Amino acid sequence: MPIKPGPRNLITDVDGIAVGNAQSLDVRSGVTVVLPDRRTVAGVDVRGGAPGTRETDALDPTCLVEAVDGIVLSGGSVYGLDAMSGVVAWLGARGRGFALGETPTVSPVVPGAVLFDLPNGGDKTWGETPPYRDWGRLACEAVGRDFALGNAGAGTGAMAGNIKGGLGSASVIDGAVQVGALIAVNPFGSAVVPGTGHFWAAPFELDGEFGGRGWPGTLPSASAEDPLKGTRLDVTPLAPGGNTTIGVVATNAALTKAEARRIAIMAQDGLARAIRPIHSHVDGDTIFTLSTGTVALPQDPVERLMQLMRIGSVAADCVARAVARGVYAAEDLGDMACYRSRYAAK
Repeated sequence: MPIKPGPRNLITDVDGIAVGNAQSLDVRSGVTVVLPDRRTVAGVDVRGGAPGTRETDALDPTCLVEAVDGIVLSGGSVYGLDAMSGVVAWLGARGRGFALGETPTVSPVVPGAVLFDLPNGGDKTWGETPPYRDWGRLACEAVGRDFALGNAGAGTGAMAGNIKGGLGSASVIDGAVQVGALIAVNPFGSAVVPGTGHFWAAPFELDGEFGGRGWPGTLPSASAEDPLKGTRLDVTPLAPGGNTTIGVVATNAALTKAEARRIAIMAQDGLARAIRPIHSHVDGDTIFTLSTGTVALPQDPVERLMQLMRIGSVAADCVARAVARGVYAAEDLGDMACYRSRYAAK
């Protein structure tokens, strides 16, 4: 059976997943929330050299937490970590979270990661009241199966190398298994082959989802090119921690915590297929996995391993496609030129 995108080509093609965004074009930042319809097994892989995260240690397979109530992707660097508190408050007020014995109080488990978009020209004069906690709550109010890409949520103020980054998503249906990815694309590296309008992720494109340009007629030798060409250095001095690509992969396959972590590890390779360079000293690249668990995997060990490897492989492809879709959907913002402005169809 051929692999194909889901009907929305969004992470919400996975049963039980909803997404909400909140943002400000004046601030040039925002928050994206992924809410499963019930507590869900999760894993994470943190691979960048400058990460900003919350509650990722709790997702270690040896730790107590067995399920999460949501995942947050946020702009704002350290300030953005407060978005998770807003989501925790919103969920807790609605009785969603880890039950604490016989008391009515619950403890929502909401891991998250942040990207660095502070010096992008937006108004960050918020004093002692950064907006991220409020945006976390607003993003929860906005959750649904359909949501905006590009200059939305955590991708609002993002840059992808020397062009505008953004929020991207993609999905696949592989028999009964659904896999989707949601990526806030803000890397130091480039998503585009230098000097061309062709995405590094071109071999993984389905149905012309990010312009259908494919590879250039003559593919330049990437190894012979300056590896920093097309990166953030083209537009701004190097800022330690000033980048980061973060995201979520979801599947309806029933995974254990250890399996969810391995899928997150495999999914990170999608970033390497779509961005050059990636996982650098100045990126905080982090990928979460959510397993909604509506489709059981085989109990036979060999058959289960084969299915897990298949899920990890298509998850990496989804991540690569979501990166390119986020950049392709982005629009000009201030002095940040987008892909479609820079590489108009010829």
